[in-house]
Amino acid sequence: MTRLAALACYAMLLMPGFLQVAYYYFFSSQVRRSIVYGDQPRNRLDLYLPTKINEPKPVVAFVTGGAWIIGYKAWGSLLGQQLAERDIIVACIDYRNFPQGTISDMVKDASQGIAFICNNIAEYGGDPDRIYLMGQSAGAHISTCVLLEQAIKESLGESIFWSVSQIKAYFGLSGGYNLFNLIDHFHNRGLYRSLFLSIMEGKESFQQYSPEVRIEDPSSREAVSLLPPIFLYHGTSDYSIPSDSSKSFVDTLQSMGAEAKLILFEEKTHTDLFLQDPLRGGKDELFENIVSVIHANDEEAQAKDAVAPPRRRLVPELLLRLAHDISPF
Repeated sequence: MTRLAALACYAMLLMPGFLQVAYYYFFSSQVRRSIVYGDQPRNRLDLYLPTKINEPKPVVAFVTGGAWIIGYKAWGSLLGQQLAERDIIVACIDYRNFPQGTISDMVKDASQGIAFICNNIAEYGGDPDRIYLMGQSAGAHISTCVLLEQAIKESLGESIFWSVSQIKAYFGLSGGYNLFNLIDHFHNRGLYRSLFLSIMEGKESFQQYSPEVRIEDPSSREAVSLLPPIFLYHGTSDYSIPSDSSKSFVDTLQSMGAEAKLILFEEKTHTDLFLQDPLRGGKDELFENIVSVIHANDEEAQAKDAVAPPRRRLVPELLLRLAHDISPF
């Protein structure tokens, strides 16, 4: 009950920003909502487009979080709006949540959404040769499972509908990558063991859906070599998923020869990086880092970034500080 009350207060404090983002989501001509990518009920994605598309733009395929239960494509609205302002197209992929689906359904849906983006984004002004994959929280877990599963399929010569080589880099924000190390933590946080096991299809599936564990399998060595550069971001005050989760995954990736980098943000919570900091406006390290990776080989875009106006503040600082202090995340 205490956490529920904290969540309610947290949402109320950030409501001024949420309302502005919701208005943009429902009424902006730059948002293409609910594009169908598959035949399941949740197989939809939203596109956030730059104001002017006079040449193919880089694309971020984003998988939202939500504890595998309340994920929804609209949760990426703020990210989509702000990256679109930097001439980057964002595709927010929806997927079946529990109990409508379990982890294998979520991974299948996300992979199908990525395939749609890789094969169709040119029709919306995107550059199919500059696609980046990103996930946040549960979405980071799902998207890394997708990425590794796709690399394994390619290494085995299986039939595929999109290629890991099309993904120029992966961004993982506040994710968990080893289910064996997280089940007790989640249980203590209220995502009870029995429920978590149901979502993940039993403990016998933990290895398959724990990217950190799976890449250590000698049979995955060739698949690991196919992975794009991986950037993980995590707040050190994240109570939902400890930052050690990202640190351990990066260490394992590097030990297996993958290109991986971890950026930690001191005293940031699970939602600071994805909600409070973007709602604050101005410039922040996470956003600028992601943009710099995407625009690394585009001098014209870099020049525009250098003179880009600060992002608009959507929530007063006092409310943001209060939200940080009472955040149940």
